[in-house]
Amino acid sequence: MNYISNTPAERERMLKTIGIERIEDLFSAIPEAVVLDRPLNIPAGLSELELLKEIKKKAARNRSLEELVSFLGAGAYDHYIPSIIDHLISRSEFYTAYTPYQAELSQGTLQAIYEFQSMICELTGMEIANASLLDGGSATGEAVLMASRLTRKQKILISKGIHPAYREVAITYGRQQGLEFKEIGLAGTTTDLESLKGELDEETGAVVVQYPNFFGSLEDMKVIQELLSSRKNTLLIVIANPIALGILKPPSDFAADIVIGEGQSLGNSLSYGGPFLGYMATKKRYFRQLPGRIAGATTDVEGKRGYVLTLQTREQHIRREKATSNICSNEALNALVATIYLATMGKEGIREVAEQSLKKAHYLAEGIDNLPGFTVINRDNFFHEFLITTPVAIAEVKQKLLEKGILAGLDISRFDYEREGLLICVTEKRTREELDRYLKALEVIAND
Repeated sequence: MNYISNTPAERERMLKTIGIERIEDLFSAIPEAVVLDRPLNIPAGLSELELLKEIKKKAARNRSLEELVSFLGAGAYDHYIPSIIDHLISRSEFYTAYTPYQAELSQGTLQAIYEFQSMICELTGMEIANASLLDGGSATGEAVLMASRLTRKQKILISKGIHPAYREVAITYGRQQGLEFKEIGLAGTTTDLESLKGELDEETGAVVVQYPNFFGSLEDMKVIQELLSSRKNTLLIVIANPIALGILKPPSDFAADIVIGEGQSLGNSLSYGGPFLGYMATKKRYFRQLPGRIAGATTDVEGKRGYVLTLQTREQHIRREKATSNICSNEALNALVATIYLATMGKEGIREVAEQSLKKAHYLAEGIDNLPGFTVINRDNFFHEFLITTPVAIAEVKQKLLEKGILAGLDISRFDYEREGLLICVTEKRTREELDRYLKALEVIAND
């Protein structure tokens, strides 16, 4: 189907008006050496009917989580999504909305962002939050830049217990601004606190840890807080799983200065890897260095409540060179999903999701640890993800479970860890029958 609406007659009139004979004359300035003198080697165009058939044929090659049981995690989680979310975000005023550049014309979007910020503050225990960032990785990158601006220090201590992708993004962001990163190794599956203590000095601008960390283990936040208590100009950045905060102490209890994370688990679908959303919350006194934007509530001249953009730190309209960040947008639709999810679930609902995920993960881990040849590395310290070693190659384990319709977990050998293992995640969606199926499949492998 030809989607170009101009007819041949219309094209002829346009060419005549600008004084040329052929469309090719428009490109006469391009050197002949780089001009393609043959048709493109691509298939001919398709009709709409043919195109739809081809797309459906290709899509049928995918296997979704409607067909497979997922034990994958590592920052992207298969939590239950209440039906109300799709119904509400499918309203055209939400679904087609983008970042509110003409902000005050977008009262509904601004109010939703305001509610999102308020709920993130309540969840993390922090005083102020922004309207969301692109994802957990970019939030980590923005956090280290923010910390460096606040402390005027370039040295950043970053734990290897942080998601490898987040570390890589943060280092990529920071090195362009002259930041110096020192990775703190692990003692088992948590940050080596002796190494952290040894690296802390007067030049350290921030310490970055994850809670729970990449392996699902809980860092000793009290000890980290004590290590930083005497260093008033070293900030603590905590990457927190928002679902885990349903039962864990909020980062504010450990004197965190900046709290960030990935908000996908708050009602957003996996969608083959995105889009997701990042969140960021901090102390009120750091307001001016917070990247992105903040929606605020106010009253108009008639005393009616209204919503406005209180902060736009990129200041893309003026003084761009003085901006604290080049982020000029936020994941408005994904943040709306998170807002609806948090409002729907409420405090008790979030706590129940966290408790079920915790209990089911520990049930599975205990069963695996009792199988011959299988060992749970962080058996006594994890939330809903844990690391195991296997008696046969992990690739073989994954393939055999996939044949039974199970996504076994994540092989961590693709990352920069000096160990092998299978990272397994359990959410509230997993049933007792599914957990027992997993154990039975591993038992067969153990007895082969």
